[in-house]
Parts: sequence; C-alpha cells; structure tokens
Amino acid sequence: MQARISVYIVEDHPVYRDGLARAVAQRVDLELSGQSGDGRTALEEIRRLRPVVVTLDLRLPGLDGMRILNAIERDGLPSRALILSSASDGAKIYQAVGLGAAGYLSKDAESELICDAIVAIGRGETVLSAEAQRALAGEVRQRAAGEQPLLTTRELEILRLIAEGESAPQIARSLFLSAATVKTHLQHIYEKLGVSDRAAAVAVGMRRGLLE
Repeated sequence: MQARISVYIVEDHPVYRDGLARAVAQRVDLELSGQSGDGRTALEEIRRLRPVVVTLDLRLPGLDGMRILNAIERDGLPSRALILSSASDGAKIYQAVGLGAAGYLSKDAESELICDAIVAIGRGETVLSAEAQRALAGEVRQRAAGEQPLLTTRELEILRLIAEGESAPQIARSLFLSAATVKTHLQHIYEKLGVSDRAAAVAVGMRRGLLE
C-alpha cells in the first residue's frame, strides 16, 4: 500500500480553507498536515513539517504566495506547490511556474479534481488547468516576441548594480536618480521576481538568466 501524501493548505479565506481541508481529510490517499491563512506562519510550518504538497493561495497576509514559492525553491524544501487562484493572468502563471509551482488550478475547481491534482503532484507530475495552459502559452509567446520583458531596461540595470554589491544610495548616485526613484524600482523588481530582499532578487535573477 502506498504511503499517504501529506498536504499543507495555505489559504486566506477561512470558509474555502475549511472546505478544502475536509475534502483532503476524507481521502484515504491524502494526509492533512496542517493549514494556515497567514503567509509567514505557513512558511514556518512548511519548513517544520515538510509536507509533500502545499496548496497555495497567492493573496495572503504577512507573506504572499509568490514569496512562499520562492522561499521553498531557495531553501531546497521538498514540498511541491499547487497554486489555487481565482486569477488566470498569464504573467502570474508564468511567474509561479518559474518559481517552481508544480500546478495551477482555479479555486472554482471541484474539490475532487483538486485532490486528484494533489495526488498527481505528490507523485512528481505537473498539473495545469486548460485555462492556465492557454494563458501560459500566450505569455510565453509574448515574451518570446519581446513584447513583454520580465524587467524593464532600467530595472535590469539596477538589478545588475545590486548584484555588484551597490547600496540604494550608491545606485542613485551612479544612475543620477533620486533615492525615492531607486526605491520604487527596487520594489517593482522584488514584485516581479516574487522576492522580498536584495539577496533573493540576485539569486532569482541569476537563475532566470537575467544576470550574466
């Protein structure tokens, strides 16, 4: 008999979270490790419990889903993530997959379908809804055509200076920008890369080939 797949649920909406938890608990092939509606608490528990699969909401208080994804990848945690989101934006799906997400489904999906996806992801598969596949394909085509680069030219320039060890005031002086402008650019870089600090931005930038 195969071991049950451990699942940790990260979801902001308590009613939806409880419903998904009940669905997981009813499955003989799944084991509910825990649940949380707060991003920081969730990441601490994922590090402690090391579940096989994490179901992940993107909008969370404390720490958003993209940053949790990045932390799982950065820290080499064994957990694989299934994004459950009401958004089908191609850029978000592209970013999530780039940060290591193993699945992306709509929150409107039937609970049985979500549980089946959890099982598949726990066995090493990747699961994307048909809608997510279409949105992702469109995003890939746009990026391949150069219509929508991940970072602007200025943001790439600032990311390279960060990688060289320059501080925000040094970057402002180097590029003849105000400190406030540099701060805004840094925030945009962090949001696009799904990170929260300079070191993580550089690591993700290198992994994605943004830094030579």
